[in-house]
Amino acid sequence: MPWSEDGTVASALLTEPSRKLVPEQSTGDASRQDLVIQYECCGAQVVEACGDYDMNSIGPLADALKTATETHPKVILDASRVTFADSTFLNLVILIHQTGKLRVAAPSERVRRLCTITGVDGVLQIRETVDDAVAS
Repeated sequence: MPWSEDGTVASALLTEPSRKLVPEQSTGDASRQDLVIQYECCGAQVVEACGDYDMNSIGPLADALKTATETHPKVILDASRVTFADSTFLNLVILIHQTGKLRVAAPSERVRRLCTITGVDGVLQIRETVDDAVAS
């Protein structure tokens, strides 16, 4: 788990006091570096995806996004730390987008390229930062 006893790692993930990090909702296989971190920011649920996402590793992210759409009016997918994404990831993002609640924030170069190549960048609500996504 990336959470230290003194909270140094958790506090490093926070940039504003209005964000509430929920360490017990972090999921993933730390040995593979696939991790999902969730926190609330100004009434929106932020789901931070870290690592590689394909058919073998998409489960925790899918669960987190599904739960977030059921409990919050706005869901932000922070994709800045996604290092690999394939059609499984893209399919999940499109399905969650259909709820009308999803914004994709700060996509990594790989995610941005995947969205551009497939044309979904014109469909998804993509924002440069989490703060921009929360404000939209």
